[in-house]
Amino acid sequence: MPMFFLVPLVAGLATGYISKKCQDEVGYLTGTFTVISLVLSLVLAPWQIQLALLILVLTSTHKFLKRN
Repeated sequence: MPMFFLVPLVAGLATGYISKKCQDEVGYLTGTFTVISLVLSLVLAPWQIQLALLILVLTSTHKFLKRN
């Protein structure tokens, strides 16, 4: 299983940490880069990981909808 999706994921997590610490324009720019890199890592992830995330999201939203 190729692990190329980990590169933008780690970069996104690092910039997310930096964006939480900064309160100026640099924080907004790094936040934007964080969102873009996390979406890119989801696109590059293998189908097994995408399927696991899809099942996790569907079950969690089903629980929230059932609660309301």
